[in-house]
Parts: sequence; C-alpha cells; structure tokens
Amino acid sequence: MEIGIAFIVLAGFVLLNIIYYFFLARVGFYKPAQNGVINEPVSVIVCSKNEQENLATLVPLLLEQNYPNFEIILINDASIDDTLEVIERFENLDSRVKKVDVVNNESFWGNKKYALTLGIKKAVNDKLIFIDADCKPASTDWLQQMASGFTANKSIVLGYGAYEKKKYSLLNALIRYETGITAIQYMSYALHGNPYMGVGRNLGYTAKQFYDVSGFIDHMKIMGGDDDLFVNQAATKTNTAVVIEPDGFTISAPKNTWKTWWTQKRRHINTASHYKSGHKFLLGLYYFSQLGFFIAAAVGFILGINWMYILALVLLRYLVVWIVVGKGLSRFRESDIIPFLPFLEILLVFTQLGLFFTNARKQPKQWK
Repeated sequence: MEIGIAFIVLAGFVLLNIIYYFFLARVGFYKPAQNGVINEPVSVIVCSKNEQENLATLVPLLLEQNYPNFEIILINDASIDDTLEVIERFENLDSRVKKVDVVNNESFWGNKKYALTLGIKKAVNDKLIFIDADCKPASTDWLQQMASGFTANKSIVLGYGAYEKKKYSLLNALIRYETGITAIQYMSYALHGNPYMGVGRNLGYTAKQFYDVSGFIDHMKIMGGDDDLFVNQAATKTNTAVVIEPDGFTISAPKNTWKTWWTQKRRHINTASHYKSGHKFLLGLYYFSQLGFFIAAAVGFILGINWMYILALVLLRYLVVWIVVGKGLSRFRESDIIPFLPFLEILLVFTQLGLFFTNARKQPKQWK
C-alpha cells in the first residue's frame, strides 16, 4: 500500500513538473520578430556605488555602441571611493556622459531606488535602458538590440544578464544555472502574457511608464526590487517585450566565494514575497513541485519495491527537463552546464530552501 501511495505521489509531482516545463519551453523555441533598426534617442542609466574600477571599464564600452543617438547617465550613489572622480573625468571627455551625484539623506539612506529616481529625472530621453556598473555589453550592438524591444505598444524590455564562465568551478556553474533558469522563467511568463520580473543589469522601460506607476513609491522602503518589483507592478500582458539575441546580452563578473554569493541571493530573494499574489502562487507551486519531486523520488527508491516504475517516472521527468531547460540554456549560451542539470537543480532547490529559512530569521539591510 505504501508503495502505491509513493508511486501516485511521485507521478503527481512529475505531471506537475512536466506541465510547468512545457510552459517554460516558450523561450527555447521562441522565434523573435525582426523589428528592424531603431534610431530613436535613448538614455543609458548606470547606478554606481563604489565602482571606480568597473566604471573605468564599462563607460568606454558604452561609448563605443553602434547607436546614433544616446546619452549615458552615470549616478554616483554616495560612494566613498573615487567613483565620482571617474564619472567627472568621463563627463569632461564626452558630452554624451551626464553626472548625477547623490548625497544620502535621512529618509532614503543607502536606497538605490532613490538614486535611480534622480538618474531618471536627469535623463532627457523617454526610452531608458539600465545596466549595472559591474556589467559589460556582450557586443557593440547591445544598445541597438535592447532599444529594438521598444515599439508603439511595448514600454518595458526584458534582457538577459549573463555571468562570465569559469572552468572547474561549482559555484560558477551554479550561478550560471540559476541565472539561466530564472531567465527561462521570467521570459517565458512574459511571452505568455504574464510578466512578473526583470533584472536591472539589462532592463529597459520608458520614463512615461515609470511616472505612470509613480516610480518606486509603492516599494521605496523595501530594500532591492528596483528591477523585479518595478516590473511586477508595471508590466502587463501587452506592454512587455523580451530580447533574446546574444548581441543584446550583458555579461557580469560572478561572485567568487560562496559567502558573497549567499549574501547577494539573500537580497534578491527577499523581494519575491512582495510580488502579486498570482505570481507568488505560480512561482511557489513550481518550487514546491520540484522539492516534492526530489523527496517523493527519494522515498520511492528507499522503499525499493517496483523501483523500475519509479525510475521510469524519474527518467521521463528528466527527459523533459533536458529538452526544455537545455534548449533555453543553449539559447543563453550556457550549453556547457547542460550535462550537469540534475545535480545543479538539486543543489539550487535546497540552497533556495536554506535562503528562505535564513531570511525568515533576519532580513538583509543594505543593497550594497
């Protein structure tokens, strides 16, 4: 009787997993429309806090973009290093570079959203594209690709922010897997007409869209969420586009230690509890289906009776995973980690469980 129940429970989780993965297949098999060349003026916004070295690398790459009309808004968010001096040097060298110097105040102490708001107010163009200071455009056509997402009906553009590859590093493989599977999720949801998040290291939206929802005011006091909470609030079935072309990616240096990565993920995961109820339910059910699958499969194998049927369900589920997730990761140029999908998935699921319990005890207090 126990074996029968274990098999039925596992079959239920496998079915639920497969339904989700068919939904997430949209990214891997998506054929982007050709929007042609976009020449409308855009403002690139970079929020920087103690980023003197990264800005020295990023800004020349931005100035080299193959785009006819753009400005670069460089925000110094109360840095204590030479970030302001670096920004001023570029401002003196190129008229396209504009400076915003943020001084902390009691109401918005250390709040990135406050700094970004000042940068958005400084921009003279309606179309805004955001990139982090520690990122690099994947090509000189990055700006053209991201700007192409803006159309008459699309005021939010979701891009992919990749991480540099490091051989023989489990942490690096996990970071890139988590980044890839997250992008497969939020882009698939957007393509299905249910956008729920984006990433600030490669994101676009119009100033009009920003002001239409009163900017970050509804979640100004929540640390983080300048990207995903804003998109969760402002994105609709019709106003959101995705950019999946490799030339439109950004690339960041990943964390090098488990401790620094853990701290970063604690900040990121903290915002998910503020998503719309429908999104929280769907994302929570997806995670529950993954965790339930692993537990039910382990119980089935431990009991040991009719293990071949248990194995058949496990193999069926992983066949779907390899096709769907593998296709999506290949699209994001992360195909080298596909052979390790089962291990990386287990590691990420239980890492996320640990993050949840850690944040339940104590919330992170600063964005950087």
